[in-house]
Parts: sequence; structure tokens; C-alpha cells
Amino acid sequence: MRLFALVLLVLLASTAHAAAPDGYAKSIEQWRAERIASLKKPDGWFSFVGSGVVNVGASTVGSARGNTIVLPKGPARLGTLTLDKDGDARFQVDPSAASEVMIDGQPVSADVALQTNAGDATPTRLTFGKAWFYIVTTGDLIGWRLRDPESPALASFKGIDAFPIDPSWRVEADWQAFDPPHDIELVTIINTLQKSQVPGKAVFARDGKQYELQPVTEDDGRLFFIIADKTSGKETYGAARFLYADPPKDGKVVLDFNKAYNPPCALSPHVVCPTAPPENRLGLRVTAGEKKYAAVY
Repeated sequence: MRLFALVLLVLLASTAHAAAPDGYAKSIEQWRAERIASLKKPDGWFSFVGSGVVNVGASTVGSARGNTIVLPKGPARLGTLTLDKDGDARFQVDPSAASEVMIDGQPVSADVALQTNAGDATPTRLTFGKAWFYIVTTGDLIGWRLRDPESPALASFKGIDAFPIDPSWRVEADWQAFDPPHDIELVTIINTLQKSQVPGKAVFARDGKQYELQPVTEDDGRLFFIIADKTSGKETYGAARFLYADPPKDGKVVLDFNKAYNPPCALSPHVVCPTAPPENRLGLRVTAGEKKYAAVY
């Protein structure tokens, strides 16, 4: 009886061990499916169809070639955008487009102030048809964006290739907190600076060597890693890949490189994102997570 119980325990342990990788693979497959579903949303990253810098002074906006800001679609003369030296912007709709342009579902009947994304604010949307125009703050620059849920990039999106799921790339790293946190200036793909704080570093071993990664902290407490490695610029996007991790627990943080993914600027030329800082450029090949996206724009 005792021998039978022992054999049963061994069989159960063996079954649990065999089932764990399969369960893990399914969890990564589910994560990838949710990631693809989010990219297919009408207001996802593929909805960006136009972008540029807004200069101080008055800029005419519209799809006609003679405008200061030429949109890829929309009214020939959308209106006039005026930006002062303090970064305050106003918009005057062109009479020819007055019946088409809306703000929050209401017609734009007068000169209106435009809010950027500064301070995590929601930018003012100038909507025409299904598309919308707005302005953003990127470092010291004010830029414009046009988004369209019927964009060719979204229509042509078929998915993102990825490395095979490998449980060995789910790494439990040692967490070393910084007291106080370090300040860092991340460099974006357009060479603007993005100030952030680094709360500590994750230290892990791979193939007998030690590596470190430094994250910034998100508002929800998660750790946000901007990483590069020896696949960057080859199999994976050159500027960086992104990776989130839960807050440290008991001096440990889990880095699941199977969830390393392309930043939005890898998917659209109209998005600005940070590049991997020198501290996060790993001297090894991270053969896990998303590969370079074969963009069609």
C-alpha cells in the first residue's frame, strides 16, 4: 500500500511537471492573442496616418498641397492652427469645412483652444468623418497627429512574427533597489529627451554570465523595461523592445522575455518612443518575444 502511494505521488509529480510547460505556453499564446487583438482596434497604433512638427505662428491645415500642414486625407482646408511661443495653441476652422469638423461631437463654430497631452491630459480631437487631428507635446516640441480607423496599415495588418515560446526565458531576477531612485533622461527616436526615474535594477544570470536591467516605474506600480540585445537591428527592432514586470516581491522580480514586444514606433512612422538606454543594452541574444515587424506603410 505504501509502495502504491509512493508510485502515485511520483506519477502525480511527473504529470504536474509535464503539464507546467504546456500551461505556461498557453498563457503566452493567450498574451500574444490579446496583444494582436489590441493592435487591431480602430484606435490602436495602426490608426496613425500622419504626423509632423507644429511651428510657432500660424499654420494652415488641410489635405490640399498649399497648406503648411498637409494631411493625407480630409477637407482641402481644415482650418488654421496658431501656436504661440509659450506652447499655447488655438484652431480656427475654415468656413468651407465648418459642417465637417467636430469637437466632442459638436460643430466648431469659433476659434478654440487646443489641449495637448502635457501632464497626461487628453488632447483635443478635431474630428472629420472617422478621422481625427490633434496636437501632442514631445520633449520641447509640439507635434501634430492624424489618426484614421480605416488606415491602410490597419487594413494590411496580419500579425507579428515571434520567437518560439521558451520557458527558460522566464527569468527570476534579484531586485536591487536604489535609495534614492536614480534620475534618467531617455533619448527618443527623434533625439528628444524624456525624463524618468529608475527605482532599482534587476540582476540575473544567463549561460554563466550576469546581466542587469534598469526599469522606470509606471503609475500603476509596474516596472517598465526598455531593452536592446544582440538581436536588435537584425531579427528584432533596432531601437528597443519593451517589457513589463510586476513590482518586486521578496527581493525578486520576474522578467518574462517571451513577452518582450515591439514599441509603437516599430509599427508606425508617426509615433515617437524612447530608445534603450546604455544600461539596458544586453550583450547576449534574447531569442524570445516579438521579432521585427514587416511594416507596410
